[in-house]
Amino acid sequence: MTSFSERHGLTTDIPIQTREAPSALRSTIVDLAYSAGLKPSELRKIVCKVLFETPDPNNWSERPNIDDEVRRLLEDAQWNDVYDVIENVAVAVNGTQHALFPTRSKEYREFESELNRLFRRRGIGWQLRDFLIEYRGDEGVAAALDAAPRLLVETGRQTAATELHEALKDLARRPSAEVTGAVQHAMAALECVARDKGATKETLGELIRRGRVQLPPPLDQAVAMIWGFASNNGRHLTEGRPPTFAEAELIVGLCAVLSMYLARKP
Repeated sequence: MTSFSERHGLTTDIPIQTREAPSALRSTIVDLAYSAGLKPSELRKIVCKVLFETPDPNNWSERPNIDDEVRRLLEDAQWNDVYDVIENVAVAVNGTQHALFPTRSKEYREFESELNRLFRRRGIGWQLRDFLIEYRGDEGVAAALDAAPRLLVETGRQTAATELHEALKDLARRPSAEVTGAVQHAMAALECVARDKGATKETLGELIRRGRVQLPPPLDQAVAMIWGFASNNGRHLTEGRPPTFAEAELIVGLCAVLSMYLARKP
């Protein structure tokens, strides 16, 4: 059942504030797992497996002993391990349906929905989708990154779609994002679309300079500058100056939007 706030459109998403695992998330994971049907002992088995811990043999009662043990283990865990636990819990709550099969149980769908609502309310830059924790950006970037790969596939640009998907995977790597890889893959996606338009093997920068890819001014100059920035920060790195996560995220978002623009252009 939807909540009062959801029925009346009063839900508020917090801008992305963290990609780690705040204490509120660690505690709520336990409650969501119980709501999805897992017992404390079942959850402890998952947590201990991920963290390479041995269950305390002195804790045998489900509550409060095992429950307290699970919460303590999660509170002390490295932040990226917390997300590994979530992925394993997601598979477990799906019951007899294995993650490789398309069927999603009612328990899993509710677990995914509630967890993602928590991520949005707490400004956490991740989302659970089909048993995997994936990168989540702010609303505008997220919309472009969600729509672009689908459009590229629909217009027959599978290579570009794959490159953009790889860029998203690099942003989502734990514990540290592969920012240079994200920039490289995003620019490769945009370059694939541009080459398709220009029927050539020239680089994106050359295509723009020679007018083979028609962009309205001054957008053409802006894209050429973006290409130069990405080349310096993703392809031809300067020692001691790797791109920041925010810069990589910006480039990936821009490439997604520009790829859609070119793919739609007659």
